[in-house]
Amino acid sequence: MNERPTSLDSRQVVSVGGHRITLTHLDKVLYPESGTTKADVLGYYAVIADVMIPHTANRPATRKRWVHGVGTGDEPGHVFFQKNLDQSTPSWVKRRPIQHSDHVNEYPLVNDLATLTWLAQISALEIHVPQWQFDRGGTPRNPDRLVLDLDPGDGVTLDECAEVARLARAILRDMGLDPLPVTSGSKGIHLYAPLDLTHTSDQVSQVAHELARALEADHPDLIVSEMKKALRPGRVFVDWSQNNAAKTTITPYSLRGTLHPMVAMPRTWRELASPGLAQVDYKQAMHRVQRGGDPLAALLEAHSGRGATDAGGDGTGSGAGSGALAVYLGKRDASRTPEPMPSGAPGASAGRSFVIQEHHARNLHYDLRLEHDGVLASWALPRGVPTDPATNRLAVRTEDHPLEYATFEGEIPAGEYGAGTVSIWDQGSYELEKWREDEVIAVLQGEPGGGLGGTRRLALIRTKGMGGADRNWLVHLMKTKPARPAGHVGTGSAAGAPGAPGRGVRRTPYGPMLATLGSVADLPEEDDWTYEMKWDGIRALACLSGESPDREVRLFTRNGNDVTHAYPELVRALPGAVSADSAVLDGEIVAFDAGGRPNFGLLQTRFGLTDRRQIEAAEASAPVRFLAFDVLERDGEPLIDSAYTNRRRVLEEIVTGAGAVQVPPVFTGDSIQAVRASSELGLEGIVAKTRNGRYEAGRRSRAWIKIKHHRSQAAVIGGWRPGNGRRAGTVGSLLLGIPDGDALTYIGRVGTGFRDADLPALRARLDAIAAVDTPFTGIPAADARDARWVSPVLVGEVEFAEWTGTGRLRHPVWRGWRPDKPPGEVVRV
Repeated sequence: MNERPTSLDSRQVVSVGGHRITLTHLDKVLYPESGTTKADVLGYYAVIADVMIPHTANRPATRKRWVHGVGTGDEPGHVFFQKNLDQSTPSWVKRRPIQHSDHVNEYPLVNDLATLTWLAQISALEIHVPQWQFDRGGTPRNPDRLVLDLDPGDGVTLDECAEVARLARAILRDMGLDPLPVTSGSKGIHLYAPLDLTHTSDQVSQVAHELARALEADHPDLIVSEMKKALRPGRVFVDWSQNNAAKTTITPYSLRGTLHPMVAMPRTWRELASPGLAQVDYKQAMHRVQRGGDPLAALLEAHSGRGATDAGGDGTGSGAGSGALAVYLGKRDASRTPEPMPSGAPGASAGRSFVIQEHHARNLHYDLRLEHDGVLASWALPRGVPTDPATNRLAVRTEDHPLEYATFEGEIPAGEYGAGTVSIWDQGSYELEKWREDEVIAVLQGEPGGGLGGTRRLALIRTKGMGGADRNWLVHLMKTKPARPAGHVGTGSAAGAPGAPGRGVRRTPYGPMLATLGSVADLPEEDDWTYEMKWDGIRALACLSGESPDREVRLFTRNGNDVTHAYPELVRALPGAVSADSAVLDGEIVAFDAGGRPNFGLLQTRFGLTDRRQIEAAEASAPVRFLAFDVLERDGEPLIDSAYTNRRRVLEEIVTGAGAVQVPPVFTGDSIQAVRASSELGLEGIVAKTRNGRYEAGRRSRAWIKIKHHRSQAAVIGGWRPGNGRRAGTVGSLLLGIPDGDALTYIGRVGTGFRDADLPALRARLDAIAAVDTPFTGIPAADARDARWVSPVLVGEVEFAEWTGTGRLRHPVWRGWRPDKPPGEVVRV
């Protein structure tokens, strides 16, 4: 543990959201058991704010304060609930009054990071809120969620609470409600189900009470619904009373005043099914959010009529837990700003309008807003819209805005969020090509005389995993030629080459599930794992549709590219190898060498071929196989919610091929034996998979852990240096980088691993994307001296020994191109 200052007078004045806050006693230990200080608490809430605030926004907050830290006893003044605001509350804290029986209390609204920071400064560790929000006029609305508190009695564990949660979920789903779990950070589990605002708190309480009684009637030895504490030992108390309008529940992501700094943490149902379920502390909570976002996002989406899969990425925009316009409203006071307020709850819409606003705030920037699902999905562009395809720029995902904002021009007063002058730079309509949670491609048609200067095709790509709570994206100016819509793979009605005239493609919303890189140490002993060999090839989804013998086959890479035409042997083999009439299979396209081992270099010779004769020649010299390791759909029935063991059983039933299409066996030993066997076979590594895990389409998951024998790194090519000697006139080395905002962080150059025969084609490929300026940051003058720059659109992969202290690759060796990986997905491993 690092040594901290011992002075209790340590203080800092910080600016948060434009508000000055004095932070004192930062080294005060608030959790003596773990040594967690006030500075740690402030840091936690800063990291977690983007996912926490949507769950607290516009709700009156009751605080539980430990002024001297937890575990200091129950003497008066040590720990207390606080409802009313006192006179020392900063004037900028948003607040609402509530009339009680004989008095009025004024409650804070935890709508922004500044308020959350102030609460942490006064040691308000726990934040409790009701199941309802204030409307814009300050009137309490009907509840937007139902909550059940599953409280274990003496002798009952968290596993029994999880069992009761599953029983309650079954009943709630029959009622048309789909609950989401939160481990409370204390002893039990909270279940939240979204509501549509049409029922009062009294009505919701009655329903919750009847549900608790029904659970108790069916499982009297496990469940109790009565308030009497004498009935609770050995059973789980289903507390339905927190749906009362006057009651509160600890908010998701709030710290607990327990001896160890635990958190009320949203979980997945898969986690609740895992043995050894445990509460989560604040460090684990930060790691989980940075890795996977908000598992409770759907709670905020459902009552607004919007789905939970919209694009987003900052925890405040669509699909990341924004709760429609809750964050927008939470940051603005209609009495203080001329900005438009929504006329009602946003609903689904098919509008395709856009606006780009010039915003002279503390720093000049531009705000790009695209109409999507009843709101304006918004990005701030600090350096404006890119004007050169060779230079990407930063785009920061901000909160969704109401549609009315598309015509807003005016002055936001000083002291308000976003203070400054707003004017319309350009506006018009757009044609949507792709909208995913991590990528948006749209063709914008601006107004005559507008800032865009006509039609511009823009790609927005989220730089996931690079900090900033996934708010950082890249905006890239693309060529304005028409593009095939991507983002979904097809099962359907298009035959032959992609884009054949008159032939459509029926699309399905599947994307491949991605594994997390790790080691044997990352496999929790309490989970039940199975092991597969890792095949060194190209990931692909194989989609079959229609009836035998005329079934169609389509092959899609992980980024949605249709490569059906490139692998005719697989198109011929799949219908005979798969017994189902229609299916979506996940697998790897692999080329094997003469020794029967996967050869990624050999597979490279199959990439990018379009001429039929070239493809036929490559098929003869480098035949490929499709190794199917999962099934997403059979005969029109989606299987992604089924457990891995069930999907594996179905896969082995329907795929019977032994030639170009095969199902490789699973390994029956333990993880150490599996890794050893993979090495002995000369394979790349293994993939460990939880037996009860569902297929998390389009997401990277820790239910799949890939363990590799060598270190490899994907990298974006930003330039090259000419060769000498026998390489004169061609490429001597490639300059590599990893995206960071609107630039590339330089990580070194690679000059080995290339075949001489491939160098002329490599030079031609790089000449086609030549650029004037360097895309790199941090490139040494020696490496840049004779460099030729290119647009950073190509991705390759290298093997390397280790990272140097300056962030460079040591001894990199070229492995080949990665056409299946877009630049925006490249991160450091």
